[in-house]
Amino acid sequence: MEPIKKRKVEATLPPSGNPSLPSEQEMRSLLEPLAKTQLVDLLAKLGSQYPSIAEEIRGIASADPANRKLFVRGLAWDTTSNTLRAAFQEHGEIEEGAVILDKATGKSRGYGFITYKDMNSARAALEAPSKLIDGRMAVCNLACEGLSSVTSTPDLAQRKLYIGGLSPDTTSEMLLYFFGRHGEIEEGSVAYDKDTNKSRGFGFITYKTLEATKKAVEDPQKTLAGRNITVKLADNHKSKAVQAQLSAAMIQLPPMAAYPQPGQAHSSTPPLGYTYPPPLAAYPASVYPIPTSAAASYQTPPQISYPQYALKTDSLAPSQAPTPAMGSYPYYITKQ
Repeated sequence: MEPIKKRKVEATLPPSGNPSLPSEQEMRSLLEPLAKTQLVDLLAKLGSQYPSIAEEIRGIASADPANRKLFVRGLAWDTTSNTLRAAFQEHGEIEEGAVILDKATGKSRGYGFITYKDMNSARAALEAPSKLIDGRMAVCNLACEGLSSVTSTPDLAQRKLYIGGLSPDTTSEMLLYFFGRHGEIEEGSVAYDKDTNKSRGFGFITYKTLEATKKAVEDPQKTLAGRNITVKLADNHKSKAVQAQLSAAMIQLPPMAAYPQPGQAHSSTPPLGYTYPPPLAAYPASVYPIPTSAAASYQTPPQISYPQYALKTDSLAPSQAPTPAMGSYPYYITKQ
């Protein structure tokens, strides 16, 4: 081997027994301030260069059930846990799998979970998330994501179709086959009654692309199983259904009470949601007796005459000397 190539290979190998390497505590102090994206980039780079590091990362990730557990929705009401496990065992060994049942009725709730023993099996199942199980197109994703991976898709409302006017004999397989000619279907099924398991006369189809959805809407052939069917965006159908329910509710409302018009009596019907308080009890008639005779006229009091007095300024007798309050002028009072 040439000296240059030898030095290059030695540079890529991890050193061992080097006393100059930092301790684990020193490495932690260097890694803790780093952001998550920086740590991911660093580990990805090291894992791609050194197989031992890659195996260590893979082992830690596979040990976490969150990376091995799948949430499966859109199951038929009669799908059992055995059927669910059989549909997913092609991707690897299953650790646990079950359909979730309603505690009160014991019937399926339309979804379940699959947990693989190896993370790679779960990844293989996610490469083809749509599966036809018991005539219905079920969809799976990581359980830790819930429905976020589906509901957060910006164009989901533009890819999901409402199919109305279906024959009671139309099955989910027939529906998927009929609309599969326009493009790959992500999810689709006839809507069945949970109690009777009979068709409700409509269904839904979700395509993986907007182009396939557009073709299905513009397709002039709208006949399936001898019936003319309705094909429209599910979001538009939902809006119209809600609007129709609101209109029906408004029609059933009684007229609101209003001010009486001239010449018309006020309606005694209370407004919707309002009840008038009960009437107050009438006052007894004996509380305030009515006088039988007219009240006596007011009598004017008699006039009282008082004696008149006049002020005299003649000299007073010595015994009648004026007080300081009378002033300096001599006066006395005489009766007229």
